[in-house]
Amino acid sequence: MSDVKKGSPALQLSAVQKSYGDHHVLCGVDLKVMPGQILGLLGKNGAGKSTLIEILCGLRQADSGLISVCGMDPTKESVGHLIGYAPQDLGIYPDLTVIENLTYYGQLEGLSRKRSFTRAEEVMELLGLTSEKTKRARHLSGGQKRRLHSGMAIMHEPKVIFMDEPTVGADVEARSRILHTMQSLAKNGAAIIYTSHYLAEFEELGADIAIIHNGHITAEGSLEKIIANYARSSISLQFSQPVPSIDGWQSNGVKLLRENNANDAGSAIADLLANPALRENTLENVHISQASLQSAYLSIVGEETNHDNA
Repeated sequence: MSDVKKGSPALQLSAVQKSYGDHHVLCGVDLKVMPGQILGLLGKNGAGKSTLIEILCGLRQADSGLISVCGMDPTKESVGHLIGYAPQDLGIYPDLTVIENLTYYGQLEGLSRKRSFTRAEEVMELLGLTSEKTKRARHLSGGQKRRLHSGMAIMHEPKVIFMDEPTVGADVEARSRILHTMQSLAKNGAAIIYTSHYLAEFEELGADIAIIHNGHITAEGSLEKIIANYARSSISLQFSQPVPSIDGWQSNGVKLLRENNANDAGSAIADLLANPALRENTLENVHISQASLQSAYLSIVGEETNHDNA
């Protein structure tokens, strides 16, 4: 298996474009993912996340642009052995047992029979499936099927891993196991591109974030950077009597409303309450919506929260 040269990205895209007729899905996407990095890829319905992943996996062709996988050009060289891909739709064999699914897929990816069994044991241990190893896949719970599906994608120890909504329909245990496995793989040097409807998962993973919108990567960076640059915390104060609009606070009868930058809610409230115009009024209720990845995401792409299948 090819190793990534030290200091070089495991995955790099430059000016990648893809259209379907007059519909432009990707409009010059630039992206870089380093070994050991978990990148959370977010976008609205139709934003192009799945299309981008399918291009990187070699399942679709880009119209133009440059792509490098571990320093190799996938349009000229075979990179399938470097990539692991768990799509949204389950790809397990229902009549095979857990260990048969894993060893079969491992051998399809070039592992020897002996190594495929050894690796299957490692993967089952990672994902908490050892006790189910001889159970046919059709008899697994929904969460166990999700774990098996994810396990098949990592059997050949790929350098670059794409996880497309891996916890959809998963129970709490399955979700926890999958997230823990992603963290373990990243610590061992794999580059992971991860999509999910559940934004809290990106925080649990310690993922960096890339937001794709209207065919472009419109925001990219650490979770902390995305929240600091784009998130807003909203504050609603309710008083005993109607209040006027004051210094950036919008009046709505007995309420004052404000959106302010993350983390300064306390000082904003203190400054407001010192205003003489409120001296004869009584504060009855305070509601603060803290800055979060969700509020940052919505400030970039708008209020719709659906994620894409395009």
